[in-house]
Amino acid sequence: MFKHDLLKRYLPQFGGMTGTQSHDRRVVYLDGYAGEGRYEDDSPASGEIALRVASHLKAKAGLTLECFFSEPQQKSFDRLHEVVEQYRARGVRAHAHCGEVDGVLDQVVERAVREPLFLFLDPCGLVLPQDRLIDLLARQRREKRPATELLMNFSMMAVWRLGGHVRSPRGNEKSLQRFDDVCGGTWWRDYFADAVASRDKDGAAADAIEAVAEEYARRLAEQTGMLVQSVPVSHSPRKRAVYRLVFATRSPYGLWVFGDTVARARATWWEKLEEREDDDALFSMASVTRPNPKEVERRAVPEIAENLASLLARVQRPIRLVDYPLEIFGSFYGQVTDPVVRQAVRLLHDQGRTPSNGVGVRRTRMITVYPGARAA
Repeated sequence: MFKHDLLKRYLPQFGGMTGTQSHDRRVVYLDGYAGEGRYEDDSPASGEIALRVASHLKAKAGLTLECFFSEPQQKSFDRLHEVVEQYRARGVRAHAHCGEVDGVLDQVVERAVREPLFLFLDPCGLVLPQDRLIDLLARQRREKRPATELLMNFSMMAVWRLGGHVRSPRGNEKSLQRFDDVCGGTWWRDYFADAVASRDKDGAAADAIEAVAEEYARRLAEQTGMLVQSVPVSHSPRKRAVYRLVFATRSPYGLWVFGDTVARARATWWEKLEEREDDDALFSMASVTRPNPKEVERRAVPEIAENLASLLARVQRPIRLVDYPLEIFGSFYGQVTDPVVRQAVRLLHDQGRTPSNGVGVRRTRMITVYPGARAA
């Protein structure tokens, strides 16, 4: 639910942000693990979500979102193909491939020459080998324009299972080598080898999973030169992440919009969860575990204001908010939406620490904040 709401919100914005970079008003999209495209209850899965976005962009903005879908399971592919054909009949440019994503990747990249490209990789298990991913992002699509962005599911549960193979004398070496390929080396095994020596083995193994996910994202950023943000997704704020969404872009603009979109999708997820639990029980656990949105915003505004003040003091010149998403949002990246940043700008202004108040600027991210005291 969270991933799909995020995709539904972000994909149209990617098209809008990057469509001007295309020579023929076309943006290329790949869903590398598409599944059936539509669930048995007729609700849209990731495939149909993208197709709906493509239909909307074509009708409202005259922009072509050319969609590629890959699915190796024949039964799932047959249903996916049926959904794709329904949208093709409506004029949506879409292609379904029966097989692993690696088999269609080169074709997609070729279709995206001179066009923006968005990759959505959401496997049930392990994702593409890192060598393949790095070759694509660092060699074939190394330029800032046309844009290339990646949204990938990094499964913490899969890492947990594989970590068990490291810790066990009967571990499956073939499985370990498969994850070596995903990580681009055996470095990840060391985290679990250290956990074996720990007295609290389960706790150390859980920490190792988090460390592997963080290091994977760091290495991806280092080897591609992209801005990479890894967002943990869990069943509640008090539980460890089930997976991480790894987002990669070369644009601070994309990073800003993605963080805002994550926060909005997270809020929608909580609301839907509460609705379901209210239907099934007299007492909703979601209302207990969900952080109060107003309380989160109350804590976020002064921290973001201080982040802004520190940034202004460091750069000693006016800053456009969209150019510094991680520095400005700080620990609240993906937790609060960008109107909260506008509140932070206003707070700085009211404190007399900047002449800027954001008034008259429609989009928060486009506000320019000036250093110096507010005029009396």
